[in-house]
Amino acid sequence: MTHVNPVAAEPAMLPATQAGTRPDMRIADICTRDVVQIDAEASLREAATIMRSQHVGTLVVTGADGSRAPGGILTDRDIVLSVVAVGIDLDVLTVGDVMTADVATCREGDGLFDAIHTMHERGVRRLPVLDDAGGLAGIVAADDIYAAIGKQLHDLGYALARGQVREMRLRNP
Repeated sequence: MTHVNPVAAEPAMLPATQAGTRPDMRIADICTRDVVQIDAEASLREAATIMRSQHVGTLVVTGADGSRAPGGILTDRDIVLSVVAVGIDLDVLTVGDVMTADVATCREGDGLFDAIHTMHERGVRRLPVLDDAGGLAGIVAADDIYAAIGKQLHDLGYALARGQVREMRLRNP
């Protein structure tokens, strides 16, 4: 926790439009737009190689039909627990064989707490984000939400410090 000397200058006020400071923050404000995707017919070895090269732990699975809607999701944990741990060859299974097909999603206009509720209900840490047409617009992870809420709490700390400074100025002229 940052200690603020009440005699020192007031902490700088953060702009209300800065991402992470809006009380009505939507998933669109914090999601990652550059989503790494893979086809359901790709091999698991290819999926693992893409995860490593792109430094991601999740791939959104898209279909060959050209649809922008996610058809599944594959995590590094899926590969380890369902394939590697039981000794199955990565080259004999496809992404579609291991992916989660019943994908939990959220919408760009959803609030942070809506996404948290979905994550809690579905037991997931990442949600593909859909646009108004139902197409893939991004992905949001629990880490993104932690960071956004942490920023909110940080800003609240500044508000409390400003209140102390204001009170000292009013009470001790």
